[in-house]
Amino acid sequence: MTEETRPARRPGRRAPEIRCRTGAGQAAARGSAAPGTAALDGTGAWAPGPVAGLAIEVAERRPGTAVVTVTGEIDLHTADGLRARLVKAHAAGARRLVLDFAAVPFCDAAGLGALVGAHNEISATGGEIVLAGVRPAQLRLLRITGLHRLFTVHADVADALAGQGSPTGSR
Repeated sequence: MTEETRPARRPGRRAPEIRCRTGAGQAAARGSAAPGTAALDGTGAWAPGPVAGLAIEVAERRPGTAVVTVTGEIDLHTADGLRARLVKAHAAGARRLVLDFAAVPFCDAAGLGALVGAHNEISATGGEIVLAGVRPAQLRLLRITGLHRLFTVHADVADALAGQGSPTGSR
């Protein structure tokens, strides 16, 4: 058949459906989530699940402040879990979150987006996020994107908790 003799498509005919080979979309439709993602809890609300490849722990609590130690790479696969855990730590009563990034070797754009998302949710209720122990390459990325003006960045957790010394990034 040539183009001139090919029958025209019927109006309203749908294109072939494209399916994900991993089955992630099918798992979400069934109400279960893939490992390392959020899942529906019993009330129908989204609850953070385990974050594969990223450890997020509240290392220390002080009145109004929680030190959150982040260990691992922050990327597309772990960013949503990080955001959810930070918002949860704030909801547990910590107005100020000090994120210890000393053990974070990599943070991509998705990770920065998660930090900004968490900042927006937390600051809406009067909270703040402070970064500590940020590696030079990540600090450079914060400066290039202008996020060093959004987050106060300290050399280490002790400086962040003391609230003194000159931060490594200016607001």
